[in-house]
Formats: sequence, C-alpha cells, structure tokens
Amino acid sequence: MIKTLIAGIILGVAAGGAGLYYLPAVDQYRERSMITVNPNGGNSEVFHVNIPMDRIMIGAPSQAAPLPVGLDWPGDAELQGLRVELFKLRNQKDAVVGVASRMAAGETGNIIEWVLHLPARGSLYVSMRPDAVEGGFRLGQLRAGTRDFDDMHGQLSERWVADSSGSEDAPAGRIELRTRIVALEEDIPEDVSQQVAEAEDS
Repeated sequence: MIKTLIAGIILGVAAGGAGLYYLPAVDQYRERSMITVNPNGGNSEVFHVNIPMDRIMIGAPSQAAPLPVGLDWPGDAELQGLRVELFKLRNQKDAVVGVASRMAAGETGNIIEWVLHLPARGSLYVSMRPDAVEGGFRLGQLRAGTRDFDDMHGQLSERWVADSSGSEDAPAGRIELRTRIVALEEDIPEDVSQQVAEAEDS
C-alpha cells in the first residue's frame, strides 16, 4: 500500500511537471522586439521611461512625497546614501514591455546600477559609470544577463530627454536607455560613446 502511494505521488508530480512544460499555466505575451542590427556587429535596442508617469516606486531618505504613498524608507545609517527607483519600461512604440530598477548609492551617486526585466525575454544587469560623456550620456557595462541575454556582453547608455511638446498632459521628460549587445565571441568597437552619439543622430 505504501509503495503504491509513493509511486502515485512520484507519477503525479512527474505528470504535473510535464503538463506545465507542454501546457504552461501562464502564456506571456511577447511584444515584437524593435532591434536594430549594427553594420559593424551586434544589435541595438532603445527603451524609455516617461517621468513621472512610469515611476512605480522611489525609495530615498527624507523623502517629502513617498511613492507609493505611505512608503516608509528604513532609517538605517547604511541606507542613508541609497536611492532606489522602480519604473515601467517602454519600447519605441511606447508600449510597456517590462520593468526597470535604478539604484544609486554613495553621497555623490558614484555607484549606479540598472536592472531591465523583460518578462518574455529575460533580464539585464548593468553597472554605470557615474560621469556623463559628451552629449549627456552616461555609459554602463552589461555584467550579467538571463535567457535571451545570456552569453551576451555590451553596453547600456542612459540620458535624460526633456519634453519639448508643451502639451499639458505630456511627461516632464523621459529617461532613454539604449542597449548595444553582442555575443560573447564578438568584439565591441572601443569608441562606444561616439557610436552611441552617431546612433542617436541617425
């Protein structure tokens, strides 16, 4: 009797796992990727965050207007120089395709990290250089990726673009994020900042 029970449990778990594999409970919708293939190798993709509409959360010490309302940021001394934000992430068609988090630490924000998560594709973890280059870009290095971004390396550029439409319901501006990634066996040309500027002008 016990052997039958154990065998039934094992077969039930195996059948449940097989069912979830072939008939997933959650079928995530995948927005069509808007990828540009670079003539000298790799590919680029542009995302953005509309401010303030796409800001989901902001955590920082002595925050006058917490988001979400009622958020109580810890008062620990080691968190005093830390600022954490969570955003909706949009593609060039302004469709929400994922979420992004930005963390800045240190009194002068000398540590900046982004994590971009696209549910149907994977995640990217990027560490940024604190100083902006010519054109107002801040550049960062892809440190890790999952799923579609596994076995990849490359860069992410970040810049602020103020809104110039003058519309009442327009955002104050947007944070523009441009990825440039290649497979591990490929090389990225050294002058990344120049290429980012050229891509922006095109």
